Amino acid sequence: MELHTYRAKSMQEALSLVRRELGPDAAVLHTREVQLRRFFGCLRGPTQIEITAGRGVNVPSRLPLDDQENFMPPGEDDSPTYGRPRPATPASLLRSTRERPDNTPAVQEQISDLQAMVKELCKRSKGTGAGELPEELFHLFTSLIDADVSEELARELVDRLRHEVRGGELRDPLMLQARIARMIEADIRAAGPIALAPGKCRVAALVGPTGVGKTTTIAKLAANFHLKEKRRVGLITVDTYRIAAVEQLRTYADIIDLPMEVVSTPKEMRQAVGRMSDMDLVLIDTAGRSPKDEVRLQELKAFLTEAGTDEVHLVLSSVAAWRTLEQTAARFATVGTTALILTKLDEANGLGNVLPVLRSSRLPLSYLTDGQNVPDDIGIADSAHLAKLVLGMEGAEV
Repeated sequence: MELHTYRAKSMQEALSLVRRELGPDAAVLHTREVQLRRFFGCLRGPTQIEITAGRGVNVPSRLPLDDQENFMPPGEDDSPTYGRPRPATPASLLRSTRERPDNTPAVQEQISDLQAMVKELCKRSKGTGAGELPEELFHLFTSLIDADVSEELARELVDRLRHEVRGGELRDPLMLQARIARMIEADIRAAGPIALAPGKCRVAALVGPTGVGKTTTIAKLAANFHLKEKRRVGLITVDTYRIAAVEQLRTYADIIDLPMEVVSTPKEMRQAVGRMSDMDLVLIDTAGRSPKDEVRLQELKAFLTEAGTDEVHLVLSSVAAWRTLEQTAARFATVGTTALILTKLDEANGLGNVLPVLRSSRLPLSYLTDGQNVPDDIGIADSAHLAKLVLGMEGAEV
């Protein structure tokens, strides 16, 4: 027995699908009207006609004359069984097998298959969710989706809120949004800025994939520490792979009036850090690495080990997909990352995509950047501020 289920906007379209795929001898076993749903069953979709049909189904060719309710006269319906006995439903099949002495194993097998199919459909209908969301929570759910929060996470947040709030609170959209903001804030840890101690040289490195803005972020940090906080800052770069990368950082170093060294081996790294030991802060700019290139990651780890880094900030672009961010953070964890910097907030349509990596990596946020201007367009990460940015409660400026 071969069973197929078809859905279409009308009965005529559904029957045309049956004829086209199963042929004129197909038997229609069941028809029903279904209400489609979207967003985990929260939103009503269009109504469609569903037909379960089979090919090779041994439906009896004739019925007793007194069983008129199951007979379909010619012209009554435009069905593949036009002018033939009406296809039996699971209930009528079961009744007919009980009444007839010629009950065969093939018919029993068909009944068992149909019963299993009905049970499976019942299970699926029960597992679609816990009913419709109240209108206020549904609007909040859709706003999370618009902010690039994944459907799974948006559903989790709204379900948590649904169990926490009481009747009257559901009618206060500002209160609901504030509660969601606090939930998101709880998932974001802030590391604070690079902490400098008197008389001690702090070594901080920036790592990450290509094109995320590491060199520009290094320049912003160096300019702020040197020009605004009057700290002695030194720059080291190992980004000798990218065209003009050394020249770019050297240009920043000349403008800000900072010492800079270029290294190409772990030994040279150790020596360069030693020559800058009288600085308050040494910032290391590394070459972009593919998170899939294990050899390059191990090479990067060797450089950082020789540098004796106190902090390793993973730089990620906020415009990347959430799965890419998660995978990148997991791969770079092998080099000893201690904090996270999110860049290009001004280019992101939504910031919900950064929430999964903040959850899974558990890396605290140190800085956020939202432009190319040096020394501006960078700010110390604040969990409450970022939560509001995710929800669109504040502008993208940091």
